[in-house]
Amino acid sequence: MTFLVAMPVYNESSYARHVIEQAMRYSDHVLAVDDGSTDGTSEILRSIPRLRLLHHQRNLGYGKTIAECFDYAASHGFDVVVTIDCDLQHDPRHILDFVNEAQYIDIVSGSRYLPESLACGEPVPPERRSINRAITQRINEITGYGITDAFCGYKAYRTEALKLLALNEPGYGMPLQLWIQAWKNGLTVKELPVDLIYRDLARAFIGSIADNKRRLQYYNDIIDREMALH
Repeated sequence: MTFLVAMPVYNESSYARHVIEQAMRYSDHVLAVDDGSTDGTSEILRSIPRLRLLHHQRNLGYGKTIAECFDYAASHGFDVVVTIDCDLQHDPRHILDFVNEAQYIDIVSGSRYLPESLACGEPVPPERRSINRAITQRINEITGYGITDAFCGYKAYRTEALKLLALNEPGYGMPLQLWIQAWKNGLTVKELPVDLIYRDLARAFIGSIADNKRRLQYYNDIIDREMALH
């Protein structure tokens, strides 16, 4: 079974090299999709040997970048694609655990909120935890998946299963579109614990979703839209 480790990257000059080099300890095939970085990240990525690299001239959004990771994995014949973030919040040492589970499960999803998950770094801002909890509860009410973390980006996917999905949400709400479409297509799901690592309290959402109420509404609108589709 062949697998690709894929990372959406946007303005991660402080962490990108370290995370990618750690990931390369577990996989010979690592892809970074540079989503229009402006802080020197692009130059760092181009200097890393053996790194597969795609580059956007401008920022297209998290969902668009993840979908491009999926397309790359499928078009290059990988059986599984593992997605991790490039900001030190995802420890690459879990990669092979996710790959092993993906032999049998369509979507193996990391959770920062299982009993086995270790908390590291700063506490998660309470408003983020509250929104995650509310949206996770709604996803479970619809799908019955019983997940504990609707937004964790640390995942492994079987590429054959991904071919059943039509993901076109470009923003941070793409995982909600994914959960609803996965449920509608009968995909299997399993969670694995990952460390709860929160390091940068200064980081914030930008644009309209910087407002907590608007962000929650944006997430619910995606779920409503997907549920309305046949």
